[in-house]
Amino acid sequence: MIIEREPGVTLWRQIERVLADEIQRGVMPPGAQLATEHQLAERFGANRHTVRRAIRELKTRGLIRVEQGRGTFVHENVMDYALGRKTRFSANLRAQDRRPAGLLLDTSAVAASGRIAEGLNVPEGRPLICLATLSFADNVPVSLGRHYLDFDRFRGIDEIFRETPSMTRALARFDIHDYNRGRTRITARMPTAEEASLLRQPPNRPLLKTEYVDVDTAGRPLQYGMTLFAGDRVQIVTDPRAADIFEADTAT
Repeated sequence: MIIEREPGVTLWRQIERVLADEIQRGVMPPGAQLATEHQLAERFGANRHTVRRAIRELKTRGLIRVEQGRGTFVHENVMDYALGRKTRFSANLRAQDRRPAGLLLDTSAVAASGRIAEGLNVPEGRPLICLATLSFADNVPVSLGRHYLDFDRFRGIDEIFRETPSMTRALARFDIHDYNRGRTRITARMPTAEEASLLRQPPNRPLLKTEYVDVDTAGRPLQYGMTLFAGDRVQIVTDPRAADIFEADTAT
């Protein structure tokens, strides 16, 4: 595709317009990798300096991101994740016309300790079950979760979650049809190599971490959760009118 020169319009600007149009029409969907500078130069009959200028403008517009050593990718649409009294992953996504999905990665038996024991209001050493999960929006991984629940009270919830997989539907099997967010703590940190791989993101991009307690309608703790959100794909939104206790920490 050799671009016909438009009078008064630089070649790099024409290339930028063509690529931007392809991104906006979905020809190159969110997360797709762009061709290399050399390939684009051949496609448009331009030199690499001209192509590089067009790519720089696309990056400035927020349409693409450049990952050192990996290439250039179409920016994923940032998803708003609302925190409120009735925080639900699936409901959050469906409200934005996104398709939610979940995957159970692992289950383990652990002993309650520290902040988890305090949040669940159980003694140190109490047997808990931990569900490690990976959540998706439109087939793109957006978060990793760890859900800690009382082992005796929720015996078998791992198999139920594997079947559903939804924490809301899993809790409903235990006659818990409504629950509220008790409190949420938000921090940020860099991912481990495994976390970056599971979330399909570069290891130098930070994660948003939430720690929270969900309680039943009587105020009894149900689960202590930790969620790691891909920082490039999710922004957390809080509603000042919500009745949550919101704690924002600064992590280094």
